[in-house]
Amino acid sequence: MRKDSFFKDSLILTTSNLTTGVFGFIFSIVLSKELGAEGLGLYGLVMPIYDLFICLICGGMVTAVSKIAAGYFSKRDYGNLNKTIDAALIFDSMWSLFISALVFFNAYFISVYIIKDSRTTEAVKVMCPAMIFIALSSILKGYFYGISKVKIPAVIDICEKACRILIIILIIKIFSIKTLNGTVTAAYVTLTIGELISLVLLYIFYIKNRNNKIYNPSKSSDKIQLLFDVIVISFPLCLNGFLTTILSALSTLVVPRRLVSAGFNYSTALSMIGKFKGMSSTIIFFPIIVVTSIATILVPDLAKSISKNDYFAMEERIKEVVKIAFTLGIASLAICKSIPNELGIMLYNRNDLGQYISFISWCAPIIYVGSVTYGILNGFGKQKIILRNSLIVSIEEVILLYILTGIPSINIYGYGISMIITGSTILVLNFNEIFKKCNPNFALSNIMVYFLVGLLVYLIIKILVNTMPESLAQLKYIFIIICGFTLTFTFCSLFKIKD
Repeated sequence: MRKDSFFKDSLILTTSNLTTGVFGFIFSIVLSKELGAEGLGLYGLVMPIYDLFICLICGGMVTAVSKIAAGYFSKRDYGNLNKTIDAALIFDSMWSLFISALVFFNAYFISVYIIKDSRTTEAVKVMCPAMIFIALSSILKGYFYGISKVKIPAVIDICEKACRILIIILIIKIFSIKTLNGTVTAAYVTLTIGELISLVLLYIFYIKNRNNKIYNPSKSSDKIQLLFDVIVISFPLCLNGFLTTILSALSTLVVPRRLVSAGFNYSTALSMIGKFKGMSSTIIFFPIIVVTSIATILVPDLAKSISKNDYFAMEERIKEVVKIAFTLGIASLAICKSIPNELGIMLYNRNDLGQYISFISWCAPIIYVGSVTYGILNGFGKQKIILRNSLIVSIEEVILLYILTGIPSINIYGYGISMIITGSTILVLNFNEIFKKCNPNFALSNIMVYFLVGLLVYLIIKILVNTMPESLAQLKYIFIIICGFTLTFTFCSLFKIKD
């Protein structure tokens, strides 16, 4: 029953995340058509700044609020539960307003001296309200997660992602925006409107759900104390996210400068970044949504096993999720290596992405398994270890990108090489900590069998590509993608691969 519950919850969350992921993927396709490769690269330079300030404003709030809300909800202490949410909303309103105002009035400085592209000034300004909206939304999402009503934020997130697609098209068409900085600004206006829609819907459902609760008489705590309880939990998570995001932003911002130093002009550098990271990487790592969903459910599952001292169940669960992640990574590798050009044409209508997709696909098995290891360490309560390992890898990434992307013969491929090296580092560091807690007993020979399965699927796909007619190209390649994932998992089951 416990196993069935684990995979049932994983399936629900995966379905929700896949739906939002599909809308997000469609949004990225729309952006690529409206902005072009250079515009997408420019859009990508602003996003790390947005992520950085989001971490500073509300990093760890979802986890902290959900944990505290769950405690009060289980005791039917709705008085302290609601006071906690009120205190958190007031605090984050003031804090996010202060940070957003700081960013807004320093938008030109950030654009010119940090991003080093004055065309992003207006985009930085219009994203400021979005930071306030997402900060308040994170508290309300934490509330719904804590009272076990995950479907409410999930459905709202799906609606918000769908609205973004319509909004970006309407803004660009109605206002006839033609300039590059205008379309990038329109993209961030869309982001802001989307976050506002999400906040309004979350608040409506919060008020409706809050008014339906009957208060259970209990000792009421002071709001300051309740807020302190939230901050105590959220601050370490915020620090982790903030530091790693700073390094991630630094990595993103250093690449165009290094490409210019390698001999490329600035517009070409942005186009290369847009095609490599904004388009090709999105294709390769789209299936990772499944892995992150399973990793999310894995955290409380492992915590339960540890509390019961059921280490056998814990080891079995770890082997199961690692196997799923690695199999999914191998399937992604086989598909993207066999039809890279076709994927670029089908999804982005571009014939210049094939070499990038083929190169990045080598990262898939490593990155997919690495994502699961973070979930395992979270389940073990090793947040300090996660912070340490994340910082090590982030620093390593900055150094690698600085060196590799500045070499003319490597240029943008330094991104892919960096992902392979840092992903491998994460596997070594995280599995070293996992083996201290338990011994899942992964066999090297089985890893080779997985790659042989991937090779077999690659050959089968090549045969299908050459034998199936091109008259219905879209349907043909959709069928091939489905076959690729299905065959990989089927062969792994038939060969009874066990770790």
